[in-house]
Amino acid sequence: MQTILLSHEEVARIAKQLYKTRIQQQVETEDNIGKMVIIDIETGNYEVDKTGLEAAKHLSEKNPNARLFGIRIGYNVAASFGGVMERVYK
Repeated sequence: MQTILLSHEEVARIAKQLYKTRIQQQVETEDNIGKMVIIDIETGNYEVDKTGLEAAKHLSEKNPNARLFGIRIGYNVAASFGGVMERVYK
């Protein structure tokens, strides 16, 4: 299978679009707030877990060439190093 090169920005744009249109309504529950959703941008498959590591591992097992992107459920950023993670409310 031929791989198409995408910039980091394009991968992020595709993942955020998938999240908004297909995934957010299913995963954004009180039990999942703060967890990571990892999205395979080529298939639209996703998995949720506390850190995203197990989710990424499972998606990579299904598709070794997966292009993955992580989003922290309910927050404006996935991680913060000395900054502020703001909770996003519906």
